[in-house]
Amino acid sequence: MSVNDDVIKAGVASDADYMGRFLRDSQEVNSADISAIIPLCMAPYFSLVLHEAKLKPQTIDPSVFNGFSAEAEKVCARARHSLKLFEDNQRNIEGQLNFFEDDILKKHSAYFLGNTWLRFARRWERGLGLFTYEGKIVTTSHAAAFHLGVDSEKLFQDDRGVYRLSVMRQMGRCFAALGSRLDTHGGETFIRYLSGSRLKSADVLPSTYYAKSFTGDSTRAAINVALTDFQVRMNFIDNIITAGSDTSKLEYTVFKIRYLTLYQVLLSLKLLMGDSRYPLPPASRAVIGKILTASAGRAVTDRTVRHFRNTLMHYNLLPSADNAKVDLTQPIFGLVPQYFPGYSFEELSGLVNTSISETARALNDWSGGV
Repeated sequence: MSVNDDVIKAGVASDADYMGRFLRDSQEVNSADISAIIPLCMAPYFSLVLHEAKLKPQTIDPSVFNGFSAEAEKVCARARHSLKLFEDNQRNIEGQLNFFEDDILKKHSAYFLGNTWLRFARRWERGLGLFTYEGKIVTTSHAAAFHLGVDSEKLFQDDRGVYRLSVMRQMGRCFAALGSRLDTHGGETFIRYLSGSRLKSADVLPSTYYAKSFTGDSTRAAINVALTDFQVRMNFIDNIITAGSDTSKLEYTVFKIRYLTLYQVLLSLKLLMGDSRYPLPPASRAVIGKILTASAGRAVTDRTVRHFRNTLMHYNLLPSADNAKVDLTQPIFGLVPQYFPGYSFEELSGLVNTSISETARALNDWSGGV
């Protein structure tokens, strides 16, 4: 077996083990709200693991995916691709904005609004759910739907949840085949450290909410939908997924989720800033400019570390890696010093943590509209 195969197997095994422990802990937390909402934040990362593992049939036993339907594959692929945000090479910025307009804003509003037969009571109808933890928004109904990878028609179909349950069960069987266990005695995951009393929800009108956030009504509403998604992603990795952990000593899966999310948000902001088709108000450009010029963010997204990001995303090593220096006993298999000369894993974790905190804070401040 090659070093590359060893790295793939180790990465998949680590992720499968973590996801099993997360599901175990989700069933045991003493809060119905936490066990219902927080897994929605984790959904695209579950799909990421399965989608990428399935693409490695020479290393990961293909029988793991026996019974995994074409429909389940499509759901996982869409959810996994959603993590790339504006860097999705199938949709790019325009495709994502069109998706937010057509599949999120229009279809969600059509489903949730205008259903009250008493005309005067429609003022109390709402179409956007907001979920905050300790006062910071960590997901919305729009963001959750985007990252689930389920078509709107199937998300809202009246089948008593049969479709969604079928996909979830298929994913669960695949994770079990990869090594996920609900009866594992491994370490606790972050969800154990969350408090249901700190998770709050509110229902608002999307048209009103987005018109007052980020760029206000000076741009397409879909841009503010996307920026809100960036905001909830950053707050999730800043405030939620590290609960109960030392951020300088995070295990493989948690570090991976944080790094990839940070990388994609920063790259997406850079793409938006640089595309003349989407003019932004001067104050908004100033905010993005400040985020992108922060030293920590520049270091973790530099072009020279793209292959580090790719290994975390796809599991396999890239030609730039020195296989002789790969060490499966070290964090991220000893790749940190190769791509970040002079940095230990703990030091890189500190850099990532700084960038996450700075970016989340900037997005939270900006979300009030400028």
